[in-house]
Amino acid sequence: MNIIDNDNISKVLEILKIEIKKFTVPIVSEVAADRDPYKVLISCILSLRTKDEVTKKSSLKLFERADTPVKMIDLNETEIQQLIYPVGFYKTKAERIIEISHKILEEYEGKVPNTIEELLKLKGVGRKTANIVVTLAYGKPGVCVDTHVHRISNRWGYVTTKNPIQTEFALRDKLPEKYWIEYNDILVTYGQNVCVPISPKCSICPIDSYCPKIGVLRHR
Repeated sequence: MNIIDNDNISKVLEILKIEIKKFTVPIVSEVAADRDPYKVLISCILSLRTKDEVTKKSSLKLFERADTPVKMIDLNETEIQQLIYPVGFYKTKAERIIEISHKILEEYEGKVPNTIEELLKLKGVGRKTANIVVTLAYGKPGVCVDTHVHRISNRWGYVTTKNPIQTEFALRDKLPEKYWIEYNDILVTYGQNVCVPISPKCSICPIDSYCPKIGVLRHR
């Protein structure tokens, strides 16, 4: 059986880096283009359990009104709810955004923390979001793992893990560090468009010959 391991991971990722250029990049990566840690953090929070197109519209609407912690706390929860609707759990997220903005101002001198350890102290921020902020906003090494990264890494046989947190630490041990930051973008984009959860589009996949398709029951 074919398997993707460190003998061919570089070749596979270089192929996919070219392939994903035909697709739209994840909204958080789009927001991160200007390296604004606060906007990256807030867009990550909005993106949780929400489709990219919804996250994009809601992020743009919110940032038109408030793109810094100072501006954000001038809004009340109801205003934020209205701006970010219909993202998933919009009421809870509005509350979290206000809380996080206050904490950044009160405990971090208005600057978003630049370490995973400090970011995890912000209510509602998990390892996925912390890694995205550290990597995309600050350009520091980190491995962001969402459902696509977890699924595809296991589908390839590159790791054998049960959840995204296990996958993150397995990748930190195995994946060449030069790919850490871009690994998430590559796999998320590919996972949304080709290597989808159910019935992946293997017939059009340029790395099909490398992939063992672990756990795939049917494919197109």
